[in-house]
Amino acid sequence: MDNLISQLGAFGPLLFSAGKALLFLIAGYLVAGIVSRTIRKRVLASPRLDDTLGTFFASIAKWLIMAVTVIAVLQVFGFQATSLVAVLGAATLAIGLALQGTLQDIAAGVMIIIFRPFKLEQYVDIDGTSGTVKAINLFITELVTPDNVQIIIPNGKVWGSIITNYSAHDTRRVDVTYGIDYGDDADKAMAIIIKCAKADERVLKDPEPWVRVVNLGDSSVDIGMRIWCKAADYWDLKFAMTQTVKEAFDKDGISIPYPHQVEIHKEG
Repeated sequence: MDNLISQLGAFGPLLFSAGKALLFLIAGYLVAGIVSRTIRKRVLASPRLDDTLGTFFASIAKWLIMAVTVIAVLQVFGFQATSLVAVLGAATLAIGLALQGTLQDIAAGVMIIIFRPFKLEQYVDIDGTSGTVKAINLFITELVTPDNVQIIIPNGKVWGSIITNYSAHDTRRVDVTYGIDYGDDADKAMAIIIKCAKADERVLKDPEPWVRVVNLGDSSVDIGMRIWCKAADYWDLKFAMTQTVKEAFDKDGISIPYPHQVEIHKEG
């Protein structure tokens, strides 16, 4: 090895150090990935730990290992650990000012993990952006919309926004309003709605289905229905009840009127 370095001349030590540094970087990157995946799998496999912690701690471990790797690489080129600490200490203020947003995202990520406004696989709305939570790491929160579009939101933006968690509770209430003609029997229509609701196994028996006349519209009598179901059944049940009640109305002669307009002509 010494003969090879001497043959390379003045560039020999530099090339040797560069090769050694490259090996450190590759090894550090591989180790960081292995440790990160292992932590994530262990947390996901443990019933006592929240899945949200898996991605977050995996992200922390990955970045810590990469930081140690970078320090090791710098030492290969002759930088001493004590010197590095001094340089990092002197540069902290400048780095902090330059990376205010990034540091804010890290702090917000920690707050999200501590207070748990949402967890993985929950459906949330963050300041008007809705989706299923797929990942929470040191810097960003990843959402996926129902049409499979990825949305990346910085943690600082997440923590500073109003968060609506649609999956926080096991049950949800389904609200549907049906309009019937003024000439139809409202009691008969309400009985049909209740019958349809009770016939669907996804509708919870407690609380009982609630059906009332809620509004007298311009062209229809509006009947509101409120039923409870498991959160996972919300959308399927809402769509099913809309169709089922409409078909039942058609079968029993209850009409859903079109909006009416009256046109008045004045003679000149």
